Amino acid sequence: MRTGYTRRPKAPEPTSGALVKNYITPAGLQRLKDEHRFLLTRERPAVVEVVSWAAGNGDRSENADYQYGKRRLRQIDGRIRFLSKRIEAAEVVDPEAPRAGLAATKAFFGATVHYEDAAGAEHVVSIVGIDEVDLSRNHISWASPLARALTKSSEGDTVILRAPGGTEELEVLEVCYQHIPVEPFREPLGSEASAKSRARQNATEE
Repeated sequence: MRTGYTRRPKAPEPTSGALVKNYITPAGLQRLKDEHRFLLTRERPAVVEVVSWAAGNGDRSENADYQYGKRRLRQIDGRIRFLSKRIEAAEVVDPEAPRAGLAATKAFFGATVHYEDAAGAEHVVSIVGIDEVDLSRNHISWASPLARALTKSSEGDTVILRAPGGTEELEVLEVCYQHIPVEPFREPLGSEASAKSRARQNATEE
């Protein structure tokens, strides 16, 4: 490894009762908003319709459609509340925004970091929000041990990664800020709203 600055990450500071900021990229926030809108304007009304229909079909205590629909409504309402809080707490950071001075060369939220591990293997990760983690794309949470180890590092630095399996030295090869592709929200195939859309489409085609 090259000689360079070795930084040991600080332990995370305890949070107070104040609203904790939800650092997120613009695309990540849009995905949360799209899911929130889908649940509120399409999925929930579709499930309410099913529950209303099932309620008229006899004994509710033995009505599987009614019981499932009520349970699904509770799940949807819980998810809507969760998304509302995440959106309210959103602190948007654009990885492509211009950065000057040291901010352009050090790893912070939104950075894409190329590093080498102790075994000599090279890796590239992008530091994103908690709601944007996608290990298949090497998108890691800014609160993860790896991201905390890389934060504030620059090319040529050696950092210490502390993980449940032990400690490891990593050499930072490059830090850059570029577009981070976030998978957009897609309507689940098994959703009630999607099922109704397919039913309407089939009826139109017949």
